[in-house]
Amino acid sequence: MLAALHDRDGRGRFGGRARLGIPGNADDWASVARQLTEGLVKGSERRGALPESIVAFLCQDPKDGESAREVMERLRPLAQLLRTACGALDVPVIEALCISDGRFWSYCCPSAQCCPSDGTPMGLPGTSVLAAAATYAGLQIRGSLREFRARLIPWETAAALEQESALDAVSMALIPRILEDESRTVVATETLDLAHRVMRRFADATSTASAPGVSGVSAASGAAGVSGVLAADLRDDELLPHDEAATLILGLQDRTTRDRAAEWMEGDEAGPALRLWRALARRCVGPYGEHAAPPLTLAGWVAWSSGDELEAREALAMALGADPGYLFARLLHQACNEGLDPESIRRCLRKERVDRAGAEMLPASTASTASTASVSSPSSEALESVVDAGGASGPASTPSTRVASRRRRKPRSTGSAESRPGSRPSGTAGTRRPRSTADGSPAPEVPTRASDGTGSGTRSRRGAGRHGTKQGET
Repeated sequence: MLAALHDRDGRGRFGGRARLGIPGNADDWASVARQLTEGLVKGSERRGALPESIVAFLCQDPKDGESAREVMERLRPLAQLLRTACGALDVPVIEALCISDGRFWSYCCPSAQCCPSDGTPMGLPGTSVLAAAATYAGLQIRGSLREFRARLIPWETAAALEQESALDAVSMALIPRILEDESRTVVATETLDLAHRVMRRFADATSTASAPGVSGVSAASGAAGVSGVLAADLRDDELLPHDEAATLILGLQDRTTRDRAAEWMEGDEAGPALRLWRALARRCVGPYGEHAAPPLTLAGWVAWSSGDELEAREALAMALGADPGYLFARLLHQACNEGLDPESIRRCLRKERVDRAGAEMLPASTASTASTASVSSPSSEALESVVDAGGASGPASTPSTRVASRRRRKPRSTGSAESRPGSRPSGTAGTRRPRSTADGSPAPEVPTRASDGTGSGTRSRRGAGRHGTKQGET
C-alpha cells in the first residue's frame, strides 16, 4: 500500500492511498510498482494536490516454513522498485516498511539501534487506548486481512466437489439461454428473483437468531464480531443449496443482471446482499475461480457503500485477481482508492432503478425498445462517468461498444495432458462467462499466469488451470 503525505502550511496530513495485492511472481513487480505509483500520484494531482512524499507499506504473512525476516528480505526488491517508481515522478518515498507476523522493518533506516535486524514488535491488537475506548463504545474490533479473505475465498473442503458438479450441470442448461437474446431477459429475471428469495431467507434467519434468548449475529454484516464470523458464514452456507448457488453464480456473469443486483446497496437490502455475495464467492470452486469476479465485485461495492472501505478494497482486489480485465471491479477499485464519495454512484443506480420502473409502465412496444437499450450495462457506464468526473483515468468506450459479445469457451480435448483422473468429458464443463473486449469483439483466448494469491486474495486452487481452463484469461 502507498500513502500520500501532504504538508500544507506546515501541518502534515495523509492524502490518498493506493493498495494492490503483491503478485506471487517477482517478474510482475516492476509493472505493479509503476501502476500503483502512477495511480496514486496522478490521482492526487488531478484532485489538486501533488503529494510531497509517500510512505510505502509491504504487508505479507510468512508462507509455510518461512520466517518474517525472510519475508522482509524477499520483498526488498519490490520496496526498491516502489522507491524508484516514485522517484521517477519526483515524489520521494520517505519511509518503506515491511510488516509481517506482528513485526515491522524499515527499508530506509540504516541504524540497527533504531531498526533492529530482527524487526520491531508491533503493539498487540486491542491494547491501545483507542481500542479500549472503541470497545467501551460498543464498536467492533475488525479482523485481519487474512480473516477478510477467508470469508471470500472458494471452498477447499469435500463440499467443493459437490458444488463443482452443480456448476457443471447448471452451466449446461443456463449458459445457452444467456447467449440467446430472446431468453436472456428471462434468465436475468429468474436470477434476480432467486437472489431476492435467498436474501429474504438470510434476513429471516438473522431475525430468528437475534430473537431474545437466542445467540445471533448482526444483520448488517452477518457477524457480531471476529469470533462470530465463522459461525455466521457457515449458517449462510447451509441456507444456500448447491444448485441455487450455481444458478446465481452463472446468472451474474451477465452484466445487465449484475448491474441490477448492484442496486441492493443500502438500507435493509445491503446486509443480506453482502452476505449473499460473500457466500457465492466461496462457491466459485475449482475451474470456476474466474466466475468469482462478479460476486466479489458486488461484495466490494456493497461494503464500500455501507462504509467499510477495508473489506471493499480487499474484495475488489480479489475480484481483479480472479479477472484482471473486469471493468466494473477496476473502476470501483480506482474510485475507492481515489477517495470518491460512493453516494455519487448510489445516485446513478437509484436513477436507473426509477427509470426502469417507469419503463415497465410504458406500452409494450416502447418498453421493448427500452429493454433492448438496457443491454449496454448501465451501471458500468454510470460508474465510468462518475470516475471520469472525479478525474480518474480508465479505458473509455462509447455505449455502443460496451454491448457484450457473447461466446463459449472452446471445449478442451479429453486427452489433454493437464486433465486429471475423473475429469469431465469434453464440452461438458467450465463454460466461460460471456465477455467482450472494449471494441465489442470476442476476447482472444490468451493464457496468462495466475496469481498465487499471497497479496491479492486469490490463488491457484484445487483444479484451477485444469479441465482446459486458461487461468487469468481476459
